[in-house]
Amino acid sequence: MDGAHTPQPTSTTEALEHLGRLSLRELSMDMLLQTVADLTRAVMPAEPHVSVLLLVRDRPTTVVSTGQLAVDLDETQYQRGHGPCLHAARTGQLTEIPDTRTDTRWPDYTRRAAGHGNLSSLSVPLLVDGEAQVSGALNIYAGRARAFDADSRSAATRIGPYAAVAAGNLHAYQSARDMADNLQLALETRAVIDQAKGVLMERHKLTADQAFQLLAQASMSGNRKVRDIADQLVLTGEHHGTPPASGRGRR
Repeated sequence: MDGAHTPQPTSTTEALEHLGRLSLRELSMDMLLQTVADLTRAVMPAEPHVSVLLLVRDRPTTVVSTGQLAVDLDETQYQRGHGPCLHAARTGQLTEIPDTRTDTRWPDYTRRAAGHGNLSSLSVPLLVDGEAQVSGALNIYAGRARAFDADSRSAATRIGPYAAVAAGNLHAYQSARDMADNLQLALETRAVIDQAKGVLMERHKLTADQAFQLLAQASMSGNRKVRDIADQLVLTGEHHGTPPASGRGRR
């Protein structure tokens, strides 16, 4: 899927609002992930290449990308067993290489990346399912050094939770061949997150993206899956996150 039909946003806010409006019940999991990758590329500096890595019991797979270069860079790390995207997925830490020509952490990988024209990268960790040993990373590969500033890092970390939800559902869907219950769980997850977003939008007069970000904040602070936070809200009406002060009232 090349993302040709994905609307091109003019700002990070527009991209996030587009993601927030997507119905998880109406899109396939791989289509949602591809949309996340395409929108990330559209709003990040230096026209980067983007991929989403899924790490299952320390076995990595690139599940979507915006081009072959991102796949090649991911697979170079898989072959060596280390690199920025694997580090982000394994440690849960935002991982940036400002300049592949001078970074010393993974010299065999960074030399290869620089040779391919990738001079900086940003990998956002994805919290998928700690109990099942499933994690991931949203990887952004730029063709110029020091491509990422504070604003682009903030945008990438706000997009990350959308990728985490989609990657988690994709993993459950793919596992359905071995456990039929996983397929039902994936479908239920998509529905309950949409319901919880609706509750928060109505309760706090939030946009769709602000409602999702509120669920994501609670997920990260409590180290719980977004689905569990959403399920608690739908069943009990309880949610302990704080609505964004600047976001009350719809734009």
